[in-house]
Amino acid sequence: MRFDPQKYRELSRRDFEEAWKTGKEILGTRDPNKVYPRIGFEFGAEHPVFRTIERLRRAYLSIGFSEVVNPVIVEDVHVRKQFGKEALAVLDRCFYLASLPKPNVGMSAGKISLIEKITGKNVGEAAEDIKKIFHRYKKGEIDGDDLSYLIAEALDVDDITAVRILDEVFPEFKELKPLPSNLTLRSHMTTGWFITLSHIADKLPLPIKLFSIDRCFRKEQGEDATRLYSYFSASCVLVDEDVDVDDGKAVAEALLRQFGFEKFKFRKDEKRSKYYIPDTQTEVYAFHPKLVGSSTKYSDGWIEIATFGIYSPTALAEYDIQYPVMNLGLGVERLAMILHGYDDVRKMVYPQIYGEVRLSDTDIARGIKLKSVPQTVTGLKIAKSIAETAEKNASAPSPCKFLAYEGDLFDKTVRVFVVEEEENTKLCGPAYANEVVVYNGDIYGIPRTRRWRSYFEEGVTTGIRYIDAISYLSARKIEEAAFAGDKEVMVKVRVVENLSDINLYIQDNLRRYILWKRGKIDVRGPVFVTVKAEVD
Repeated sequence: MRFDPQKYRELSRRDFEEAWKTGKEILGTRDPNKVYPRIGFEFGAEHPVFRTIERLRRAYLSIGFSEVVNPVIVEDVHVRKQFGKEALAVLDRCFYLASLPKPNVGMSAGKISLIEKITGKNVGEAAEDIKKIFHRYKKGEIDGDDLSYLIAEALDVDDITAVRILDEVFPEFKELKPLPSNLTLRSHMTTGWFITLSHIADKLPLPIKLFSIDRCFRKEQGEDATRLYSYFSASCVLVDEDVDVDDGKAVAEALLRQFGFEKFKFRKDEKRSKYYIPDTQTEVYAFHPKLVGSSTKYSDGWIEIATFGIYSPTALAEYDIQYPVMNLGLGVERLAMILHGYDDVRKMVYPQIYGEVRLSDTDIARGIKLKSVPQTVTGLKIAKSIAETAEKNASAPSPCKFLAYEGDLFDKTVRVFVVEEEENTKLCGPAYANEVVVYNGDIYGIPRTRRWRSYFEEGVTTGIRYIDAISYLSARKIEEAAFAGDKEVMVKVRVVENLSDINLYIQDNLRRYILWKRGKIDVRGPVFVTVKAEVD
């Protein structure tokens, strides 16, 4: 289904609103309850992680939490304030940010000589202008991506020449190495919560209920089926004068029941993060019927899904936060894996890299197109008449000739016949009415008979019969002949070997996909259809 702007213009606002509420695809067929984490098909496809994030957002909002964005880039001092003596162990898991220093760039006589050799002109006073440009760059008044433009302007050369000058004349830029800073990428959402609450905990009315769903970054030993360097944390905080573990349990249940979890168990977490009050850090185990009997280690239906705790007064005091704070967090990817049946986080998050690209029969069927079609209303009538005439007289003994259409086209009279001149056969071969069907990822050209019934019922038909495709090709050829002033046209299709033999084509990407998965395209068959036209 190609993008059709007119179809979008015809849709009302109500259509779009209904599609948003139900998940139903407006222009095509789609299962609204299914997530399609695949690449490159023509209707909108949600990624399971972002679909889960959207559901989590709505779940948090429904229980009265407001959304905020916490800082992603934070100074390492915040980790030290929150974790105390254990900060080094946490910082070992953090990604530190580094940047390239701005070099001291000089303009020696040798460099000026090289510039003159490259440009073929005398640098003259422009050398002083270039010195000023580098001086401003060193002071931070000019960004690196403006250097080539300003040098080109000073020397009156094109940008390509300016880039060559930077590359060949000034080795200072090639020798630059990143220098680390004290800035880190947030490894825990907690780091951001302390910063956020330090600004608002003493200003907003209690209780304060906030949530944030965003990326965190953690330096793992490596990425595997359960861990990634970057992951999404769905975290919330509850600030009030009197907050305890029961509040964490209530929030966990209210949130997770919206995802089909039915029963809950709460266990003290032995990891005991320093920013939580001892004995308040709690693991949340939840029962989901979808897990029962699965091939995973959670076949009993129970899985650890979240953790919560009450922030330590010591850590809160570092930020002048006076009220108790309950914090709950869960990994979005883990929840998405449960909801959508994945056992490898890499395959779910990066299906284009780690997963197998899987196209449905519908995806493939949509990529099978007619190569040639008539361009006029009369041409469409001719195509229809050819197909109807062939179908009506397919078993007529040959030699035979049947008039399919007579009328005007481009101010000329055309007579179109379906013929078979060979003796002792029939007007059409046995495969003339075969239909192109996609079944289990393979493409077949088959008749609608009892033998092939399951292919039509379980697969996806393109709705294109061989005779239909041949009729469209014939009508297009007749249009071209009438327009060019030719007197006769003949289109003959005998034994079909490929889709192109019957005026069809498939997108190259889909053909490669079928070959890659060792599928088949089997449209072979004896068609023996001949169309002749006389143009006066």
